[in-house]
Amino acid sequence: MIAFLERLVHENESEVRLEDDDGTSLCKGLELQGSIDYLSNGRGLAGKDFGGVHATKPLALIRPAGTEDIARVIRAASRSSNLTVAARGNGHSINGQAMADGGLVIDMRSVEDAIQVVELNGTTYVDVGGGALWADVLQRCVSGFGQAPRSWTDYLDLTVGGTLSNAGVSGQTFRYGPQTSNVAEIEVVTGRGDTLVCSETQHSELFFGVLGGLGQFGIITRARIVLQPAPDMVRWIRVVYERFEEYARDAEFLVTRHEGEGESFDYVEGFAFVNSDDPVNGWSSVALAPDQQFCPTYLDRATGPLLYCLELALHYRNVDRPSTVDMVVDRLLEQVRLSERQTFEVDVSYVEFLLRVKHAEQHAKANGTWDVPHPWLNLFVSKRDVVDFDRVVFKKILKHGIGGPMLIYPLLRSKWDDRTSVVLPDGDIFYIVALLRFNLSYPKGPPVEELVAQNREIIHSCIKNNFDFKLYLPHYNSREEWKQHFGKQWTRFVERKASFDPMAILAPGQKIFSRNDQP
Repeated sequence: MIAFLERLVHENESEVRLEDDDGTSLCKGLELQGSIDYLSNGRGLAGKDFGGVHATKPLALIRPAGTEDIARVIRAASRSSNLTVAARGNGHSINGQAMADGGLVIDMRSVEDAIQVVELNGTTYVDVGGGALWADVLQRCVSGFGQAPRSWTDYLDLTVGGTLSNAGVSGQTFRYGPQTSNVAEIEVVTGRGDTLVCSETQHSELFFGVLGGLGQFGIITRARIVLQPAPDMVRWIRVVYERFEEYARDAEFLVTRHEGEGESFDYVEGFAFVNSDDPVNGWSSVALAPDQQFCPTYLDRATGPLLYCLELALHYRNVDRPSTVDMVVDRLLEQVRLSERQTFEVDVSYVEFLLRVKHAEQHAKANGTWDVPHPWLNLFVSKRDVVDFDRVVFKKILKHGIGGPMLIYPLLRSKWDDRTSVVLPDGDIFYIVALLRFNLSYPKGPPVEELVAQNREIIHSCIKNNFDFKLYLPHYNSREEWKQHFGKQWTRFVERKASFDPMAILAPGQKIFSRNDQP
């Protein structure tokens, strides 16, 4: 059955097409409202991404004026023998996932769709284009309507379509699920060139397939996102731990507490950092304000090479008394083990909190670590294996840090919809691990090849120790690796590909399916 479906993905290759050398003449025949930038003399914007490790030479960069332009491009590609199409958001892919070598790259940022807040059946939503940035959604919804999406990513200069094609996680995920669990409707242009509006009840197989589908089944051109009233302020808290087991126990307690009655934090994340005065990876990375300072003299002498920081936030309104906020925070923190000397707090506006990574971006651009290769690694690791993962990966391979944040915090499987294409480890609780390197270019920093090799070492260690894990923002080079990644969901994934992109036109940079495969 599965072999038949894999062949079916490519059977339509035999249809009559307009043949040309590289697709240029076919593209010139398109009647687009937008524009086409042919890239015969170089890669340009479309041939690189934030990861900076992979580069390609696409045929052209398409700047569509709207959804119909996108559909025309895909239909044109289907009339060729080899053209592929990739949707590029704001260029923050890590391993070339939004590239199309010799193909057509669609610049989703060129579509200027209005961001509209609507109310339907008592629920408030925002209708937004797939190429809009979450930062724009924040500005429009909060400033204009006092509303906000329930689930965010840490960094908001990502496109709506881009994060929905993966999952979209942050400190709110334990409460509301990933962004893929907070979308009511999407408009999609499939690999057949059809434009469909889909939801849980309308074209549901496409709806759930596209969410977390890595761009394999369609390009998201519009999404309807669930909103809720936005708070005014945030109490932002960091609590330091010396032992991972205690850190994990408290983090898991806090993310499960919200499911019962009573108060809970609105945001729970955390990270590992180096037990040293390293200016990037060490003690100075924990304080939240200039007048705060980490005090290593309070640490146990037997403390290991790494420490752990639980990062929390409580939302509140301007009308709330400061003393009331203090009491709520105190009650919540009383239930976890901590040292008041190693706890840091600050009050910021809700918008400022959500844009906190923007400040880190500005700092990285100033010190030269933004526009350099970023061989990041993101994984989901089961609760069953996370203590051993800490022992094998953090305390050994990464004990000197990575030149950037090392996030690790728990998520609840119950908040994820198994009908989407996202693949997760087993168990009720799993951890996201995000290794976000910001190293200077060689020779001021380590060679990028060394960092890529370290990623491979981490993955190899997970396999060797039989850890239950999955790559998040995955990238593999072989069909067999992709089959292992999807596991029992592989058959469903291939069936969806055969239904919605049978010629394997979309998202070639993921290297899951290829137009050149032979039946």
